[in-house]
Amino acid sequence: MTIAPYPENIPWYTKSIDFEKLWRDYPPPPDYFRTTALLSRDEMRALQEKRFLETVARGWEIEFFRRHWSAHGMEPGDIRTLDDLTRIPVYDVNDIRKSIERNPPFGDFMGISPHDEPQLPLVLQTSGGTTGLPRPMLYSPIDRETMAILAGRRMIMHGIRPGDMVLVTLSLGLGNGGMAPREALWRYTGAVPVMTGSGANTPTRRQIEIIKAWGIKVILGFPAYLRHMAIVARDEMGIDPRSLGIRLLGSHLGMENRELLEDLWGAKAFDMYGTHESGTLAAECQHQTGLHVFEDAFILEMADPDTGRLLPDGEKGTIYITTLYKYGAPQIRFNINDISAYHTTPCPCGNTSRRLQRIFGRNDNMVKLRGTNVFPEAVGAAILEDKRSSGEYFCFVDRVGEAQSDHMDVWVEVADPGVDHDALRNDLERRMKEVLGVKVQITPVARGVLDQYTQTSQSSKVKRIVDRRK
Repeated sequence: MTIAPYPENIPWYTKSIDFEKLWRDYPPPPDYFRTTALLSRDEMRALQEKRFLETVARGWEIEFFRRHWSAHGMEPGDIRTLDDLTRIPVYDVNDIRKSIERNPPFGDFMGISPHDEPQLPLVLQTSGGTTGLPRPMLYSPIDRETMAILAGRRMIMHGIRPGDMVLVTLSLGLGNGGMAPREALWRYTGAVPVMTGSGANTPTRRQIEIIKAWGIKVILGFPAYLRHMAIVARDEMGIDPRSLGIRLLGSHLGMENRELLEDLWGAKAFDMYGTHESGTLAAECQHQTGLHVFEDAFILEMADPDTGRLLPDGEKGTIYITTLYKYGAPQIRFNINDISAYHTTPCPCGNTSRRLQRIFGRNDNMVKLRGTNVFPEAVGAAILEDKRSSGEYFCFVDRVGEAQSDHMDVWVEVADPGVDHDALRNDLERRMKEVLGVKVQITPVARGVLDQYTQTSQSSKVKRIVDRRK
């Protein structure tokens, strides 16, 4: 007997997953380091092929893939082995946006919805939403739990240990930024997540006070905000960041200056690669020699951005992602537009997985300046070399003059008021010509001027460029 009008069946998260099977399929730490991380290349390929074929079969059940693949002449049964991967047509975020426009609000690229599967507990998170509404993503229980396992591997590889107090300075809200690390830390590391969020959630000075009072040992955040925190502690609060006892920093380093961060905090800084749609794809180990790809969960291809030709290890290309674990919204040759390259040598740690060198930038962030491809990340890397700057910068791209010629003005924040602006401008303009192969203008500005453009103190997703030619 039940009391109406309560529903008779409510889906429980813990009953929607066979945890023992999941942990065998995708071992959390420490089991991962004794099993999957040591597979031979042949063993890994066999595992990938099995999961790849299962993923393709799932793709045929989803309207988006049926339409996309059929339009390119693909039929069920065409994909028989992992060697057939390159026969599958690529898609990108524009295809996802069109999917949402055709089938609002979630699109038909997801094989799940709250209406079709009311007995499946779902989680919704979104992309950053820098233009228009953020793109929603629904995660099934098995998807979300696997994401937590993969991120847990990352945390342990960096050096996070049970009992560590971990400050998470990533944004809290619709995005995955702070939410996904919390799940991983809590469930699969034994560490304690301290969810301050970005400066918009918890003022930076208060975050420094929390670090000092609660014995924080690890900070997770984007490089720009980690630098901002250290400078606020040092220059506004009179606290040497190195005195706070931080042991390690976990970040998305990309082209950022690792040594500068490590020097500011007196702590090792580790890189990782993750996306809203996929979760954690790769992470650095203690050797800091590149990012180990979690190959039991992903296949990453490097392709020429212009031709789509697959590139050998060592050559930079745009990343195509194929997920091997996702049920709700699998990705099958998704062009994420991030630029990377594989290492050609093994890692001293003994992990047999392939490693990304780093993320060199985003192909869709690239601007063409007088015939030359310019990445904001390359601009930032050159600026970070000069200690007269704080490392903060913002690029304005315009067309100027009667000829409407391309022009980039890079505003660079000086480290202190005593910096000679003319000398810094001349030196950086010369250095940019060397690094970029094209002339840009440098405009030194005082501390705090750039925050309205970069939003460094307010958001974990820092902006670096505006192209006003569009």
